[in-house]
Amino acid sequence: MDKGYVPLPWLTDIWSRLQAARTADRLAHGLLISGPRGVGKRHLAECLARSLLCRSRAANGTACGVCADCRLLDAGSHPDLIRVGPDPLAKSDEIPIAAIRALAEHESLTPSRADWKVALIDPADRLNPASANALLKTLEEPSGRTILCLIGERIGQLPATIRSRCQQIKAAIPSEADALDWLRGQTAQGDLALRLRLAHGAPLRALSELDDNLLEQRRQRLAGFFAVAAGTQDPVKEAMAWNSLGASLLLDWLAGWSCDLLRLMSATDSARLDNPDQRADLARLAGRIQPAAGHRFLQRVLEARALAESNANPQLLLESLAIDWSRINQGRNTWRPRP
Repeated sequence: MDKGYVPLPWLTDIWSRLQAARTADRLAHGLLISGPRGVGKRHLAECLARSLLCRSRAANGTACGVCADCRLLDAGSHPDLIRVGPDPLAKSDEIPIAAIRALAEHESLTPSRADWKVALIDPADRLNPASANALLKTLEEPSGRTILCLIGERIGQLPATIRSRCQQIKAAIPSEADALDWLRGQTAQGDLALRLRLAHGAPLRALSELDDNLLEQRRQRLAGFFAVAAGTQDPVKEAMAWNSLGASLLLDWLAGWSCDLLRLMSATDSARLDNPDQRADLARLAGRIQPAAGHRFLQRVLEARALAESNANPQLLLESLAIDWSRINQGRNTWRPRP
């Protein structure tokens, strides 16, 4: 059996429901698989596609990994699996209408050799209005043995007409205990609980994104965050260091640091933090910031995250936030982080 395409343990209930629907021939023609980044929704979609196209699946529905269809899938040449996404050579990260038209015209969406034709549309939230409208027509008139599987993190951006024509499958964050149990079986890395918190509970993010180098970069930038608050670091210089790691990553970290400060302002020391290793310094800093100012800064960070996804200048966004953070702490510069 192909161990690479066994459903992740926290998604087995969803998998069982999908397989029961397949066995009863009640599988929806449109599936919308959503969930946070790193929770395993794409892995689930791949498992389902292989299950539908495999000729010798196991009793639980997983693909055998050795039949002719599975070998074609491994080679990326199975005629009944279609992948639809943004054009990697285009400047835009949208899924163009041409890609959806090509999907609809792909041999009339009828299987060539397997029992099903499967289309993976990922990320579905990158459909532009024209391509979404073209896909809607296909969803309204599905072929009998075709599964359109839409995958994405921000499905609220999809038109309601598309969402209403799909069975929605939400891949949720597992419990911390279950996630840590799985991570221990995947890696010998230390600090797994911290890595999981920094990945917002998403096990695949904790495994693939948070290596030792990134943890050290986080430590340095958090030290810079504290130094700006203490008045010992120029905010514009710190913003340059933030930008060198990428605005998306730093804005995610800034949101986590700001949320932890607000948690510590309003709760006891038992507050659950995204950055538990920094509790002492965050708690000391939280005692010196006005809650209203902390809330305003978090709002600005969240607004900057939305702007960063557009064509906004990331350096200017980060400089503005760093200067704002410095001003919030003006007159409070007797605070110092621990040595």
